Amino acid sequence: MIKIENVTIHGLEETIRGMRNPMNSWDKSDSGICGGGDAHIGCDNCCEHDCGHSFDGDFHVGKADHELMMKLAAGGPVHAKYRRMITVYVDITAPLYWWKEFDTYKVGTVANSCSTMHKIHSKEFTLEDFSCEHLLNFINHNKDERLTPSIELGCGECKFSPYGILELTVNMLNVCREKYLTALKTEEETGFSAKDIWWQMIQLLPSSYNQKRTVMLNYEVLVGIYRWRKEHKLDEWREFCQWIEQLPYSEIITYSTKGEENA
Repeated sequence: MIKIENVTIHGLEETIRGMRNPMNSWDKSDSGICGGGDAHIGCDNCCEHDCGHSFDGDFHVGKADHELMMKLAAGGPVHAKYRRMITVYVDITAPLYWWKEFDTYKVGTVANSCSTMHKIHSKEFTLEDFSCEHLLNFINHNKDERLTPSIELGCGECKFSPYGILELTVNMLNVCREKYLTALKTEEETGFSAKDIWWQMIQLLPSSYNQKRTVMLNYEVLVGIYRWRKEHKLDEWREFCQWIEQLPYSEIITYSTKGEENA
């Protein structure tokens, strides 16, 4: 499971100005504010295929600037330095096993996450806190029954499905949470400190636990992600790359990758 929200993009105007610095070609720039009239970019200059005459007051890329952006993108990161200047802010909620791979992209990214260390006990754990959409009921071999209790008694043992194991883990996390919340009062009776109980939650927490982070990255970082992750076995990476494809002017991200595939 991955949820992407609150996306904002900054720096297009500054990016295009800097992109034209090497050749002092600022006079050829045709981007501007979409507002109608001679003082604005004008629909004839807009590079968007379905311009729609939005007059939204936002900065839009002109055809000449877009052509230069695509030409530089085809030359790869050395020539497309302007992509590093287009900044993206986004809130991402994803499982810890995905964040572990995302942390590979440290250059050009900043992230502030919800704190597991400080807030793991702040709410009751539920199955909705975990990415478990692929967990099956191996006992009955029936995917439709994975949401029902999956305990089978036999040979004196209790057997659980993968989904059932997660249910047990969530239940135990909640037991530990309750003990943690009351540990200061009961330490003399049980011999366990709040820190002792806190460790139980930290070390039991599955990697499927969903964490929210606010991330800052740029279009050049997204080029590397898109190139290497768009066909990844994790659903989260494929969905993330589909989100990249929906970003404004995403062709400057995906163009060089498609060019390499066709080479």
